[in-house]
Amino acid sequence: MNTEQTGRKVAVVTGAGSGIGRAVALALASAGWSLALAGRRAEPLAETAAAGDTEALCVTTDVTDADEVAALFTAVRERFGRLDLLFNNAGTFGPGGVPLEDLSAEDWRAVVEVNLTGAFLCAQAAYRLMKEQDPQGGRIINNGSISAHAPRPQSIAYTATKHAMTGLTKSLSLDGRPYRIACGQIDIGNAATEMTERMSTGILQANGDLAAEPVMAASDVARTVVHMAELPLEANVQFATVLATNMPYIGRG
Repeated sequence: MNTEQTGRKVAVVTGAGSGIGRAVALALASAGWSLALAGRRAEPLAETAAAGDTEALCVTTDVTDADEVAALFTAVRERFGRLDLLFNNAGTFGPGGVPLEDLSAEDWRAVVEVNLTGAFLCAQAAYRLMKEQDPQGGRIINNGSISAHAPRPQSIAYTATKHAMTGLTKSLSLDGRPYRIACGQIDIGNAATEMTERMSTGILQANGDLAAEPVMAASDVARTVVHMAELPLEANVQFATVLATNMPYIGRG
């Protein structure tokens, strides 16, 4: 049913099949949102949809493919009639533990394509839909990272794209002003997901040591995203940082 008739807000969550994306999707579902779940694999998306008590549309999407991204947002418009939120979450660390001098151009481009180009394509498509719909407007929340502020060793591609995400967020905020499109960024540190399992077993530190790091529940991140999402469009959390309290980020670790 068209959400303009039900009054339910509509969110697109990319990378919704696991980790932060799944946690945010389930938190939005609990808050009464209708969902469009996007990711490369159909089965994990279906699992996320089944776990949430809400109307959910699953669309297999490679965010680096402009045609697939366009098809995702066309499906959202046709199913729900409008879009209130994009959680721009899909991302990749790329190859771990590769020294700077050994990182291949192919691996560099692969990280840039997902983390930056994919985020841009989804934001652009969401922006177009939010600008054209009536009533006009909506919100985009980009998943940045602690790496948008401070790098880990041997993470140049990931770190560079997350710094670039901050520029994307600021430009979207500025360009969205005339159309009631708000954009913010959440920078996450050490949420417990499949992608961060190595944090609890030992990860390379700036001084060259390997050390286990504290983690926090992904649900703690999800609650923050829901808070950002449910603000009126006249208010915006421009940047939020949510991290495991004792992780080595502030000070010298």
